[in-house]
Amino acid sequence: MYKTLLGSSGFRKGMDLYFKRHDGQAVTCEDFFAAMRDANDADFSNFLLWYSQAGTPHVRVKSSYNPDARTYSLKFSQEVPPTPGQPVKEPMFIPVAVGLLDSSGNNMPLTSVYHDGSLQTAASNDKPTFTTVLRVTKKDEEFVFSDISERPIPSLLRGYSCPIRLDSDLTDTDLYFLLAHDSDEFNRWEAGQILGRKLMLSLVADFQKNKTLVLNPKFVNGIRSVLCDLSLDKEFISKAITLPGEGEIMDLMEVADPDAVHVVRAFIRKQLALQLKPEFLATVTSNKSSEPYVFNHQNMARRALKNTALVYLASLDDPELTSLAVNEYNTATNMTEQFAALTAIAQNPGQVRSDVLADFYDKWSHDYLVVNKWFALQAMSNIPGNVVNVQNLLDHPAFDLKNPSKVYSLIGGFCGSPVNFHANDGSGYKFLGDIVLQLDKLNPQVASRMVSAFSRWRRYDEGRQALAKAQLEKIMSANGLSENVYEIASKSLAA
Repeated sequence: MYKTLLGSSGFRKGMDLYFKRHDGQAVTCEDFFAAMRDANDADFSNFLLWYSQAGTPHVRVKSSYNPDARTYSLKFSQEVPPTPGQPVKEPMFIPVAVGLLDSSGNNMPLTSVYHDGSLQTAASNDKPTFTTVLRVTKKDEEFVFSDISERPIPSLLRGYSCPIRLDSDLTDTDLYFLLAHDSDEFNRWEAGQILGRKLMLSLVADFQKNKTLVLNPKFVNGIRSVLCDLSLDKEFISKAITLPGEGEIMDLMEVADPDAVHVVRAFIRKQLALQLKPEFLATVTSNKSSEPYVFNHQNMARRALKNTALVYLASLDDPELTSLAVNEYNTATNMTEQFAALTAIAQNPGQVRSDVLADFYDKWSHDYLVVNKWFALQAMSNIPGNVVNVQNLLDHPAFDLKNPSKVYSLIGGFCGSPVNFHANDGSGYKFLGDIVLQLDKLNPQVASRMVSAFSRWRRYDEGRQALAKAQLEKIMSANGLSENVYEIASKSLAA
């Protein structure tokens, strides 16, 4: 935020003063703040509230355009939710980087911005400004852009200029436009994530009502526009075409439904793979490399994009595409790409999956960190009835219940599978309950970390609540229970 407000040169001036004043000293956040302020003669009147007030600010934005006056206005309102010990909060100092896009998707020059009737920023004649930073410091305030020739699409919070929760009056059409055209990569990604969350929640509601699932073609076209944009960084494309996670969607639901969310996410992923199959195949082909492993951004980005496309294709469980993934596995020149191909193959149960998993272990059994990744991949799998596979892995020669990193990989990984950990027959909960009691006798600290997976049991339906509660009560009633596990389990029950 300091750099957003002061620019690169202003931030450097602040850093220079900070080191000049405090080199070799024990310093505080306030000292850093003072250096930034003093070096730039800046007005940061209530910026220190970021250090003293808990909670994430919730900011709402409403826009309006006046074609006669050629002005565009953004009205901000902010609220910091109450937290224990701080029921009432003061308005925060929130820097919001903003750009405006015209109907062709180009950045509009921002000649002047007015705030409370006075000029806040003005562009120089020789260098047009396409992004400006609005300083939101009050509960409610308005910023007005002048000389705006048409209704723009606002690109808000560019570069994630501030850690806030932002709600705006952007329509789905606006978001698809930003996804296709915004020059700010964060906002392009964010538009896709918002659309993905909306789409998934809508389809979850349809699934729960036994309606036929249909994927909005606009979403497919939006993903295609990113995937095929050669001007974009490949690592960015990889992230931008990745759907929101199942846990993220469940957090947005009043009652979390792991089964519905999993079905919907799998449906969207397969539909994208089916409808964008030529594009994904071209992506895999164009990002292959037989060169030795090189650790740099260009190669990391290439690998990330190819691997994401491969996971999409392999989700179709088509013999030809499975063979493609197996070929990628066999011809990989480094562990990163080999493991990524294994990840794609491991989505679908069957003999191919079993054979490749066994082969990977044989190749990498000498490297315990890679073996931990191998355990975690299998533990987090959403294949039906995976709890049995995880139970069998407890007896694997490479697994040791006394080794915390292996426990986190296998047991912790299993708790990260919404489908199998939250299985509606309670098998996942029972498995964890039994393991926690075994672990508690070996390493109470690790056991307490594992039992924390039960901490949000009230987020689910009544059936799952009863099953999870029963396991917590079983843990609580065990003889000789450690203080570590007792504290987490008791707090979870009381939550």
